[in-house]
Amino acid sequence: MLSSLVRNVVKRTGVRMVNTITVPAACDFHLHLRQGDLMKLVTPEVEKGGVSLAYIMPNLKPVVANTEQALAYKAELQQLAPNVTFLMTLYLSPELNPEEIRKAAKAGVKGVKSYPRGVTTNSDSGIESYTAYYPVFKAMEEEGLVLNLHGEVPSDAEKNICVMNAEETFLSHLKELHEAFPKLRIVLEHATTKAAVDMVKSLGDTVGCTITVHHLSLTVDDWAGQAHHFCKPVAKYPQDRAALRQVIKEGHPRFFLGTDSAPHPKHLKECAQACAGVYTSSHVLPYVATILES
Repeated sequence: MLSSLVRNVVKRTGVRMVNTITVPAACDFHLHLRQGDLMKLVTPEVEKGGVSLAYIMPNLKPVVANTEQALAYKAELQQLAPNVTFLMTLYLSPELNPEEIRKAAKAGVKGVKSYPRGVTTNSDSGIESYTAYYPVFKAMEEEGLVLNLHGEVPSDAEKNICVMNAEETFLSHLKELHEAFPKLRIVLEHATTKAAVDMVKSLGDTVGCTITVHHLSLTVDDWAGQAHHFCKPVAKYPQDRAALRQVIKEGHPRFFLGTDSAPHPKHLKECAQACAGVYTSSHVLPYVATILES
């Protein structure tokens, strides 16, 4: 409606239209910045991409497993990008316990990230059972920390599970966790399917969902044979992309931006077995503006 009104005014008055879009800085609630030289290269790009607040993933080598490691990592990032607010997370692993959760909460750590074992980059230390972590989740619920879920299960040929249905198969775990801890804030990360959108909508207000820039753009045809479009979870079918776009168009309050921007060295992407990850951090707002305009 607004764009139509502007066009009519321009037509009547002869005013020259300027093709620009002005938006505020964005919050990115799922970002990988790695470590070492790669971290030094990509961290300054966060602000250039239009992001002022970034929620940082803990799957380093070794993983960010405790409060001290999270604070040390934050200090490194802050030095590289002093104008960006970094929110830190811990990696859900056997070393994490309720005492560490309470310590982390007091230190300002905001969440805990869960990776099923082996499903994506640096997930070898991921979990195999959620029930073993129920005491941790209870402490998180009490302290107000967020549980961020990589929403896939490992591939299993005998169970007919592969990258195309790994997310949909996972959704029952999301529902069970929400039912067990209804006050625990849970975020399903980087949804790729209509089934995920429908599931999150069906659950309570403590369950949210991030959507990436690349999943609003790509389908399976775009990553099959294209290493730089390959990520986990993989982009799915056109109907799934349409569902992601529709929920954004609706302005649903529990779906929000988490780019999952994940840089890799060129030799680890352009190889026989490419690492999973799409890098978008340096152009987040131009990508988002282009998608919204379309």
